Amino acid sequence: MPQFSIAHRTYRTKGDAKETIRAILYSYPVGSRVEDEEHHLLLLDLLDMHPHAEVKIGSGVEAFAIAPPQRGPYPGFRVIRTDGTYIDFSYLECLQPRTYRQQVLNVMGDEVKQTKTDYFESRRAAGTLCSDSSGQLLDTTNTAVSYFQGPSFIEIATEFAESLGGWEAIELTSSAEKGVGRFVDRDLAQRWFAHHQSRAVFGLLTQQESLRLPRR
Repeated sequence: MPQFSIAHRTYRTKGDAKETIRAILYSYPVGSRVEDEEHHLLLLDLLDMHPHAEVKIGSGVEAFAIAPPQRGPYPGFRVIRTDGTYIDFSYLECLQPRTYRQQVLNVMGDEVKQTKTDYFESRRAAGTLCSDSSGQLLDTTNTAVSYFQGPSFIEIATEFAESLGGWEAIELTSSAEKGVGRFVDRDLAQRWFAHHQSRAVFGLLTQQESLRLPRR
């Protein structure tokens, strides 16, 4: 049976995902902020699917709010950025087929995911499982490896893509549309791995600290 996903969330159809988002939209009055933690996290992952996500995110996402209608009678979502600016976005645009940039980012993340696991294991072996932000002691069920101390993953990936001339220069296997593809050129995959290693600055946070970081 066909399925539709928003990050780790799986829906029976795209229509089911749309109804879930509409329920969030109409559960708040116009002008109010989205306060529910799970609603906020879903909208963060949804915004990442927007074809112009980088423009919408800008300096980073501080919060979401319900925007007044722009055309017609229907409200929408508004991104409140960390620099105090804001911009509206269409959730329907987010539900369109993923752009090639989004497909490449999915694959890039999969190509380097082991580095985050290795970092966590090194911290556990050293006996330093504590939040690098609050100092809170961590356990394996409440730990997130985060880029919060350096450039974000998207910034690192964008640097690499731009050094090649753009996202289209990275050829993916045919399974990339599902977010589980691979680099066709394995030498290029190794170059990406090395670039990521040279730029990534990991740290440990609690899961809630990580989830509430401004999205970049």
